[in-house]
Amino acid sequence: MRQSDIVVSGGGMVGLSLGLALAQGGFRTVVADAAPLSAQLDEKFDGRVSALAYASIRMYRALGVWPAMAPHAQPIREILVTDGAPGRAASPFSLHFDAGEVGAPELGAIVENRHIRAALQARALDEKNLTLIAPAAVTGVTVEAGGVSAAMGETVKASLAIAADGRVSPLREAQGIKTIGWSYPQTGIVATVEHERPHNGVAYEHFLPAGPFAILPMTGNRSSLVWTEKKELAPAILKLDEARFNAELSRRFGAHLGAVKAAGPRWSYPLSFHIARDFVRPRFAMAGDCAHGIHPIAGQGLNLGLKDAAALAEVLLDAARLGQDIGALDVLKRYERWRRFDSVAMAASTDALNRLFSNDIAPLRALRDIGMGIVDSIGPARRFFMRHAGGDVGKLPRLMRGEAA
Repeated sequence: MRQSDIVVSGGGMVGLSLGLALAQGGFRTVVADAAPLSAQLDEKFDGRVSALAYASIRMYRALGVWPAMAPHAQPIREILVTDGAPGRAASPFSLHFDAGEVGAPELGAIVENRHIRAALQARALDEKNLTLIAPAAVTGVTVEAGGVSAAMGETVKASLAIAADGRVSPLREAQGIKTIGWSYPQTGIVATVEHERPHNGVAYEHFLPAGPFAILPMTGNRSSLVWTEKKELAPAILKLDEARFNAELSRRFGAHLGAVKAAGPRWSYPLSFHIARDFVRPRFAMAGDCAHGIHPIAGQGLNLGLKDAAALAEVLLDAARLGQDIGALDVLKRYERWRRFDSVAMAASTDALNRLFSNDIAPLRALRDIGMGIVDSIGPARRFFMRHAGGDVGKLPRLMRGEAA
């Protein structure tokens, strides 16, 4: 049996970020993950990248993990949003975001997930208040008088259990927390692409009839492709040989970066939406994808989870400083009230954007193109959306302001 203050189920990017924030604040924290640590650093484990908003980068600086991530980070200096279709000229209306307009050197950064995990793991293994156990799945949490027992091969006694164990969360189900959600008729295809010309830190979001086609700048002359395709067509695209896949890629990619070709394996992910009806129970809280899963159209999934982590750590540390029980429901409800509105608003926005842009209906196409043109022509509106993309709006937790939790 092991004694701790807090046990976190899930050692992914959100769970480990949360564990570090709690441990650095003085809580004895156990983080358990079902996957071996070394496997999580393999490119084959997860070929995706994450677009870290600059508020998230401030958080990682405050946690002391950014120096290890920075060499693998590609700053996003501009974002260009267009609407069109393969083989058809793009709409004359577009959105252009430039970091210089809001007085920032960058709007965020693109980092491969495996490098984010590597930096978090290295920092976690040096943190004296944090115990990282993997592979170890938390198979159950029992609420007892004054605390919880978490089963993971051994038993961990703690004041609070936190689930950060992904979209299909066993602990959420065991707590009887229901979700509202649905699957999209879309599949996300992910690949790394090499191109002739430098991207200059520009991220592209092309809205095509099947869904958004994002080109996210990586270090070197590489970009990460996030290709949203109709669910029924995706398997055939994934099976194409290299030459035919590159040809389809080029049709959608355009010629602005010269010749392009896929480098390395391809991955695919089903796309879905869900939000939990509750984020907390007595002595139990959720953060990240187990609380909310959104469409990747705006690249905000990880940033939303990191806000959860920063807010939950702040609420718990403030409660402990006041001598309050960190597992008490009234304490945990403060976190739920803080994060629920932002989570619902972001989930609803991404869902609406996907429905508005993932079609080729002429009246809707005209409406959205005019809307993009209007926003692009109004400086304050354009700057607001840039701050929103940077995660710098609303009540920010201290960590996301670059301060200690």
